[in-house]
Amino acid sequence: MPLFFRKRKPSEDSKKRLEYQLCLSKEVGAGDILDISACELTEVPTSAFSICKVLQKKVFILHGNQLKSMVPKGCCINFLVTLKVLDLHENMLTALPDDIGQLASLQVLNIENNQIKALPDSIGNLRLLQTLNVKGNCLSQLPTSVGRMSSLRTLDLSENSVRELPRDLALARTLESLTLDAALMSYPPASVCTTGTEDIQRFLCTELGEEYCPSSQFLLPVLESDSGKQSPDDVDSLEGAWQSKFNDFEKRKEQKHQEKLAFERQLEQKQKEHHQLILMNNSHKENILLSVRQEQERLELGVSVQQRFQEVERQRILGKVRQAETGIANRINNLLLDNKRQRKSSEFLQQLEQDRIRMEHLTAITQEETNSLRKREVAVAMQKMLSESCSMRLMQEASDSRRQSLVSEACRSLESQDRKFDQVLSLQQLDKSKAIACILQEEEMQKAAFQALQLQKDSVHGYIQQQIRLIEGELMQLTKLEVKRHNLDAENLQEVLWEQRSALSDLLQQLLKEKDQREVELRQVLQEMELKSDSNQQNYWLIQYQRLLDAKPLLLRMQEVGVESDLVSLLCKLSAQHYLPIMAHHRVTSEALRHMTTKDLHKLGINEMGIQKALLNWAREQPTTPSEGACKADPQEEEAVPSPSSLPSAPSETPTSTPPLTPINPSAPSLIDGPGSSECVVCMETGSQVIFLPCGHVCCCQMCSDALQTCPLCRSNIAQHLRLYHG
Repeated sequence: MPLFFRKRKPSEDSKKRLEYQLCLSKEVGAGDILDISACELTEVPTSAFSICKVLQKKVFILHGNQLKSMVPKGCCINFLVTLKVLDLHENMLTALPDDIGQLASLQVLNIENNQIKALPDSIGNLRLLQTLNVKGNCLSQLPTSVGRMSSLRTLDLSENSVRELPRDLALARTLESLTLDAALMSYPPASVCTTGTEDIQRFLCTELGEEYCPSSQFLLPVLESDSGKQSPDDVDSLEGAWQSKFNDFEKRKEQKHQEKLAFERQLEQKQKEHHQLILMNNSHKENILLSVRQEQERLELGVSVQQRFQEVERQRILGKVRQAETGIANRINNLLLDNKRQRKSSEFLQQLEQDRIRMEHLTAITQEETNSLRKREVAVAMQKMLSESCSMRLMQEASDSRRQSLVSEACRSLESQDRKFDQVLSLQQLDKSKAIACILQEEEMQKAAFQALQLQKDSVHGYIQQQIRLIEGELMQLTKLEVKRHNLDAENLQEVLWEQRSALSDLLQQLLKEKDQREVELRQVLQEMELKSDSNQQNYWLIQYQRLLDAKPLLLRMQEVGVESDLVSLLCKLSAQHYLPIMAHHRVTSEALRHMTTKDLHKLGINEMGIQKALLNWAREQPTTPSEGACKADPQEEEAVPSPSSLPSAPSETPTSTPPLTPINPSAPSLIDGPGSSECVVCMETGSQVIFLPCGHVCCCQMCSDALQTCPLCRSNIAQHLRLYHG
């Protein structure tokens, strides 16, 4: 016989049944029954006791388990105080709790087929108990407290070791059915026990000295307390009602069992469907991995094509650089030959030598600047190409490593494969977003560089900047003069200075507004160019930037295509250089101007009345024969120079209707800067660097002006701070 036994674990079906019954008992409308029978339990779950206490269950069924104790650890018998039916048959119980008498509402107690050796004395406190079934146990005697059970109607003592009945059992006046092993009884005698329950009760009453009364006389109060609506005629059918209730309960239990089987079959079908879905998911993942691999190959092919394109572009740029270097060398040689041919007389030898030295110096400076610029451009292009190739190589290496990790992790479990696959998709999306962000950033940088160069090359913008610098110088001179003459009593001079300063301040504010307006117009031109550009074209802004760099100055290009030099000089005097593209586009000459009117000029785009009258007066004053001062280009150069209509349009050539400003000549008296004349009036250490508007004073440095709200000279409110372009 083995000394140790392995503890048998409940099967999966038993666990599922227990969980199902516990969940079912918590639902709304589940009734007053808690059934956890046939779950292979060795002890009662504490959750079952809690459910009985909280939900006030009335029927607790535990039969068909392996229970050795009725009350689990940490629980109390008071949790079951609302029970009316307690079914514990077919378990392994050896004793009942000593405080079982606290179940005051208990009416049915079934402990059949257990291993109970004795009943506790407190069982007599179950005053409402009507049915007590202790069949198939190890009882040798009954406690005398059984006689205190005033509602006991059925008692089953068969298949036990009981040989004698206590005399106090006669006090259980409501006992109707007593089942025992009559042949083995010694007290009462077997002859009495075989006759029936009534004779046994009569015998015990005689032995106890009590008068025997039939149980029907004491049964009516019990039935009335059990159910006030029952009539005396239903007393005989109470046992049948309880039996029908148990039958209904067994039917419901069988129905629940069938539902559980149907649920298990449905669960098995769901598992099969889940397995099929997993297989479909695996095939879908393989297809996605194949598409990712194809996409990677396509990206690698695109990278190689881009690298070849960049190599061809680099070779082309190097060829242009070499051609430019050879052209510069040929020009230098031609200059040297011309200098040698012009050495004819000795009296001009020294002058020619000085000219040659100066020309060589200028040529060397120009060549050094050209070489440095070309080298810088080539270095920047090479550095950019190397960085792009390095980044592409790093991206390729990262992609290879990521692909290898995906292949290795694909061999693992299905859950890890799902997570890794999601991670690969997120990383690929991140790489795409990064690449798109880099491309957009490069495009914005190219666009910003093109915009800056456009502002540099724009003649109207440059003219406005020049006028602003001139006005700033005038304000600087006026402020110095005002500071220097501050201690004098010349009121007339102060009024003159104040008038000049206010006029210059108004003019400066107007120029700043026109400068901002011009920049807004240039930005609109940039937006129009961006809308016209092809979305698939790469390096669009870089190409426009290169075209703007290679473009010739505006005046030189206009002179080369045939605009009369006198007309060009007249427009320069009138500060109307921005109308030169209109003159060149319409081939306007002095002869054509002679036959035009102000309306014709207005149709061409020249809107200022002063400029219209000046052009018409100039055309009438010109002789009828064509002017010999017109700029005529060399035939070879004319073939090389394109017409204005064929030139690429740059934003600086866009005709605008901005009214030109009259050039401002210095009006303030020049000052000889003495010590401290241009110092900051606040700190007296740094030179004046900021113009205060609208008063126009230049009297503070940049650091001191940040904390000022009013001008220190005139005490007027400061609306705007303007930093001087030149100190």
